[in-house]
Amino acid sequence: MQYVSTRGGVGTADFEGALFSGYAADGGLFMPQRIPVLEGDTLRRWSRLSYRELVKELCSLFIPAALIPPSTLNDLVDRAFSRFRHKDIVHLSRLKDGLNVLELWHGVTYAFKDLSLSCTGQFLQYFLEKKQKHVTVLVGTSGDTGSSAIESVRGQKNIDIFVLLPKGLCTQIQELQMTTVIEDNVHVFAARGNSDEIDEPIKELFADVDFARKHNLMSLNSVNWSRIMVQIAHHFYAYFQCAPSLDTTPLPVVEIVVPTGGGGNITAGCIAQKMGLPIRLVAVVNSNDIVHRTVQHGDFSLSQSVKVTLASAMDIQEPYNVERILWLLSGSDSRLTQALMERFSVSKSLRLPQDLHRKLSETLRSCSASDEDIVGAMRRCWEENLYLLCPHSAVAAHYHYCQPDGTPRCCLAPASAAKFPEAVLRAGLAPQPPPAIRALTAMESRSTPLERDQDWAQVLRERIEAAAERRGTAGQGVTQS
Repeated sequence: MQYVSTRGGVGTADFEGALFSGYAADGGLFMPQRIPVLEGDTLRRWSRLSYRELVKELCSLFIPAALIPPSTLNDLVDRAFSRFRHKDIVHLSRLKDGLNVLELWHGVTYAFKDLSLSCTGQFLQYFLEKKQKHVTVLVGTSGDTGSSAIESVRGQKNIDIFVLLPKGLCTQIQELQMTTVIEDNVHVFAARGNSDEIDEPIKELFADVDFARKHNLMSLNSVNWSRIMVQIAHHFYAYFQCAPSLDTTPLPVVEIVVPTGGGGNITAGCIAQKMGLPIRLVAVVNSNDIVHRTVQHGDFSLSQSVKVTLASAMDIQEPYNVERILWLLSGSDSRLTQALMERFSVSKSLRLPQDLHRKLSETLRSCSASDEDIVGAMRRCWEENLYLLCPHSAVAAHYHYCQPDGTPRCCLAPASAAKFPEAVLRAGLAPQPPPAIRALTAMESRSTPLERDQDWAQVLRERIEAAAERRGTAGQGVTQS
């Protein structure tokens, strides 16, 4: 299994190269050169597997045994999931009115990103220990990615992680989950900007090839292929839990409703479709609706500004994983993908070619939900089930409640309501924080402020250089592919 850039400007990379690169050198994103297709008999066999076993099966398709032997891969996945609170890792709640909620949030930080990042952290550590190398991880977060990334690498001597969060735009709990991790290798920056703005200095540092190579920069945002790979398992597990029967030919279709921000989870769903999983995908967004407009009208262009919503982790205007979806649906046409993304980079406005838009609208449905819609779905779910939804999960539930048919459907729930007490109160409901969440407010916290008048990229450069000097190991890291 080899990996190629969506823009076609670099050669192939193996899994290790894709893992450590994040963005490809040509600015594209890594994708498998070939998507494996599964037969119906394989799907029926996999339907009896646990979530943990599904992750192992899927990873073995994309990670050659020559890179990570099967027994070692199994151990890494087991280690990744050792801190999850639920025995099944993920759990399906079957609620009234056919609302199926797949809880992806039973990890340390109560968010779905713990699933993919815990595995990615183990893969990183495996290669780094094997080669005695060091990397510098750069992460921009709209809320949940930062804390999950920190937890996946905290305390590891061969990884330094630098996280930028948008000050005041995360919930207090999300921010504390990052700033209360006091480890020598964890560096948190609270920036006076939104999610898209904090991505800019990160892109600038990655674009500085000499600097990136010297400090072995890599990303744990969903630009990293490893995260997409693990998230494919969400869709297989959701399908097997919600399909009425696998005894028919063809296999029944299940609709998977995916709260969408940066687009990693919906990209994983598109790959699962290509692998032969009979799912119909729905990308649901908040008022930051670029994905919805792209699906409905082929209009991939920015709004005037990012809107602050209750579903804060989805307050994103530039969903970078759309590039992967366009590449996939264009038949791996890297020349077209490069032209489209370069045009978008310059003008921040793009009209999809008619044929590509047709393929996109055939692959995805979409829906946009306002804060009022979110609050309404949270209230209805509580009144009918005594079940609290987080605002992102409520975007998916809103779509379900608007559908008149009885289509088998699964709504992915990316986070626990415990992380969003403000939204729970806005819905007129009572927050139910677990002890681990309540304890955060009493813990020591540490972060570096980034003000509007500062050069954020330069501050990051200086801090990364300082960390390297303390280690005395600058320039001895992993070779970028």
